[in-house]
Amino acid sequence: MEIRRRASKRKFEGPDKNVLSWHLHICSENNFPTAAGLASSAAGYACLVYALGQVYGVEGDLSPVARQGSGSACRSIYGGLVRWYKGEADDGSDSVARPIAPPDHFPDLQVIICVVNAGRKKTGSTEGMKQTRATSSLMQHRINTSLPSRIESMMKAIKEKDWPTFCDLTVADSNEMHAVCLDTFPPCVYMTDTSHAVSSLMHQYNDLKTTQGNTNHKVCYTFDAGPNACIFAPGAVAREVLALLLHAFPPTPPQSREEYVKGISSQPACLSKELKSLADDHLQSGKLQYLIHTKVGDGPKVLTDPASSLLDLTTGLPNPSGSNA
Repeated sequence: MEIRRRASKRKFEGPDKNVLSWHLHICSENNFPTAAGLASSAAGYACLVYALGQVYGVEGDLSPVARQGSGSACRSIYGGLVRWYKGEADDGSDSVARPIAPPDHFPDLQVIICVVNAGRKKTGSTEGMKQTRATSSLMQHRINTSLPSRIESMMKAIKEKDWPTFCDLTVADSNEMHAVCLDTFPPCVYMTDTSHAVSSLMHQYNDLKTTQGNTNHKVCYTFDAGPNACIFAPGAVAREVLALLLHAFPPTPPQSREEYVKGISSQPACLSKELKSLADDHLQSGKLQYLIHTKVGDGPKVLTDPASSLLDLTTGLPNPSGSNA
C-alpha cells in the first residue's frame, strides 16, 4: 500500500526498526450513520490513513492516499474549510485537497444534521455516479460550466468572509447536484418529502432574516447523496434554528429530546411568533429520526489520553466507555 511504500524510504532504528513487518490490528467504528449520505466513508478513510501515517511516521500530504479509499476523504484529512482540486493528470496524482481556511474562519459556525433516514441508501454513491456519468447530459453542463464558475465564486466568498453569498452558493450547488441525480437514467432519487420540507423551511427562514435585514444570520443546507440535510448556521442563530427544527419536526414518544438531539448539549432558543408560524406550516411529527448538533472540525488527531481512547488498549476492540472525540 502507498503508506508502506512511503515508509520504506525512511530509516527506522531502535524499537521501530521492524515496523514495516508489523501486523496491524485495525478497528474502525462510526458514531453516526454509515452509507446514509453523511460522508461516513470520508471520515473513516481519512482517519485510517492519518492513523497509519502516524504509525509509520509518514509525513507530507496524505490527501491523495485517502482519496484512493473514498474521493471526499482527501478533504477530511484536513480541518476547517478545504478545497479538493480535480487535477489534470491521467493517473489522478494531482487530484489533491488543500486547506483554505481554519475552522473558526466563520466564527462559531455550527452544523445541525437532520437525519431523515439512518439506514443504507438504495443506490450507493459509487454506483450512482457511474450511472450519472453514463446517462446525464446535465452532468456535463455541471462539470464544464456551472461548477468552475461556482467554485471561483465560493473561493471569493470565503476569502472575503461573505457569509450570505457562501450560503446561496452552497444551497445552489446542492440543488444542482440532486437535479443531476434526477437527470440520470434511471433516476437516482435520494431526497424524500421530508428532505424537501426541511429545505423549504430553511428557505422561508432565510426570507424572514432577509426581510429583517439580517442576511448574516442566514443559514444554508446541503444534501450529499442521501436524504439527510446538513445545515450550517452562524452561532448567533444556531439555538434558534435548533428550536425551529424541534418545533417543526418534533420527536414522538417515548423518544426524549435528549435522545433526539445528539452531539453538542445546548438549550433551544424561544421562538418568535413568526418562526412558530413557519414551523407550524411544516409540522411533521416523527419524520426525523434524530438531529446531530456539531461544529466545523479541525481534522483527525491522535488521542494521547488513554482515558479518552475509543479502543480498549488491551483487546484493541471498541471501548464502550471511551470518548466520542
